[in-house]
Formats: sequence, C-alpha cells, structure tokens
Amino acid sequence: MTILQAIRNNVPNAVTCCNLLSGALACIASFHAFESWWWGLQGYQVAFVLIAAAAVFDFFDGFTARLLHAVSPLGKELDSLSDAVSFGLAPGMVLYNMLVKFVPDCPCFAYVAMLIPVFGALRLAKFNVSTDQSTTFTGLPIPANAIFWIGFTNFYAESHANVPTWAVAVLVVAFSLLMVCNLRMFSLKLHSLDVKENYKQYLLVLAFVLLVAFFGVTGLAGAILFYIVLSAITKQD
Repeated sequence: MTILQAIRNNVPNAVTCCNLLSGALACIASFHAFESWWWGLQGYQVAFVLIAAAAVFDFFDGFTARLLHAVSPLGKELDSLSDAVSFGLAPGMVLYNMLVKFVPDCPCFAYVAMLIPVFGALRLAKFNVSTDQSTTFTGLPIPANAIFWIGFTNFYAESHANVPTWAVAVLVVAFSLLMVCNLRMFSLKLHSLDVKENYKQYLLVLAFVLLVAFFGVTGLAGAILFYIVLSAITKQD
C-alpha cells in the first residue's frame, strides 16, 4: 500500500474522529451550561453547535468513504463509537447539568439523564447487528434523539419553571425506549426526487423549516415528534 493509498483510506476515519471530537467538546461545554463560554454563547448553546457539527461530520464520513471507495469495518465501528459520544453522551450531559441547576433539592434526580447515552448505545448496537435497516429504521435513530434533546433542553433552559420535574423523567424514559423499540421509521434518504415516492421526507423537511422558523431551536423537538407520529401512522416499505 502506498502512502497516498493509506491517506485516502484514512480520510473518512479522520472525518469520523472530528465527529467524536465535537461530541467530546460538547460534553465539556455542558459543564459550563450557564456561563458565557465561546463567541458570547452560553455553554449549553455551544454544546448545541458542537452536536450539530458532529452531525455534519457524521454525514460526510460516510459520503467521503463511498466517494473514495474507502469503506471499511474499522470505519463502521469507529462511526458507532463516535455517535455514542456525540448523540448519546453529549445531549445526556447537557440535560444532566441543567437538572443539577434546576432541581438542586434532589441532586440524584439528574442521573436520570444518563439513560440517554445508555439506551443510545443499545440502539447503535442493535443497528450494527441488524440486516434490515437500510431504507427504514427500527426504533428512533440516535441522531434524531439528539435533535429532540437539543430542542427540549433549549426550551427547558428558557422556561424550566413551567416544566414539572416528573415530565422530564417521563420524556427521558419514553425517548430512551423509543430508541430500542420495534417501531418502523422511515429514512431521510431520497432515492429520487419524485414527490409521491418521498412525500414523507418532504413533509418532514417542511415541518422542520416551519417549526424552526416559528419556534427557533425549540422547534427541533416538535419536528422529531412529528417524525415519530408520521412514521407510526404511515406504512414503511
């Protein structure tokens, strides 16, 4: 193997490592949740940016691997490990640090947030051993779960006094179980531009745009709820 071939084969892994690094930095930012940290943003907002960056790297590592014909078992395992940090541990740590601040009388309650990375890892493990999740998913994908928690924790940071503690626990348990349940959910990948064939994907994109336009970052949580409901009421091929 030449040096150029070795570099080419490891470019996708380097992109995946950027995903992992973004997730790790998001975990650090979460411990500065309500401090002015980077660029005038509070720590939890920086964590949102870093999780979003991880999602971009997560998309491009697979794209790069296919483009360079450098798909490998190592890359697949590295991708899952990175996703567990960026889309499991990072949003879990953001919620944990918010609960520590907002529920000071019951510090142990904050540990309920650790269900997010635990069930996220289970979701990834199930995906890795599955052979029927190329065009549809079984259970809520871990990146979609992370997007929900970005939206919800943004809302929680802005209006925590109006959110009962028990409701947070119910949401954590519900979304953890959604990741490992047998609900069939459609993929966002478009195999053509045909509206009839991909109407669910187009509806979801429209929902994302409208909800974020009207509600800002909080709208992301509503968009994921729409995704879950739309998957539940429509037939998955």
